[in-house]
Amino acid sequence: MIRYALALILLAGSTLAQEAEPPMDYKRLGEIIFALDPDAQPVGPGFELTVSVQTELVITDVTADRMRAMVSIGSAADLSTADLQRMMQANFDSTLDARYAIANGILWAVYIHPLSALKKEQFISGLAQTVNISKTYGTLYTGGAAEFGGGDSLDLQRALIEELLKKGEEI
Repeated sequence: MIRYALALILLAGSTLAQEAEPPMDYKRLGEIIFALDPDAQPVGPGFELTVSVQTELVITDVTADRMRAMVSIGSAADLSTADLQRMMQANFDSTLDARYAIANGILWAVYIHPLSALKKEQFISGLAQTVNISKTYGTLYTGGAAEFGGGDSLDLQRALIEELLKKGEEI
């Protein structure tokens, strides 16, 4: 009973903290991005930044209330049926909120979310997950925040999310 009460108190506190966060918009998104990468650049309706030596594009559509963060993995031209099947399996169980996607002949790691409802920690986690699924393409196919396993991979992949969350604490 005490555990249940503590869980409710923690949940209520976490909900209040989330409600206190202002709605996400282009300006706030930019503040977060520049805190993560001071060398980031505005590009059209979005930004280009570097996360763990990967170039990441963040595109916004205020009218549609959407945000897309993406990392180019490579050409989609040579993907085999087995590659496509493995990516779809990973999209179901190990990429978390990020996904593998194909557009304009390119294989992407993508995180898509409604812009105004996006919370800072969700955004930062989404950036890290896209980098993680890009880096683990062909091997683990994982977003890195949670997976079943017993090796070293989970700690290494989770480290990027923790590093970005720490950078974003002051925002």
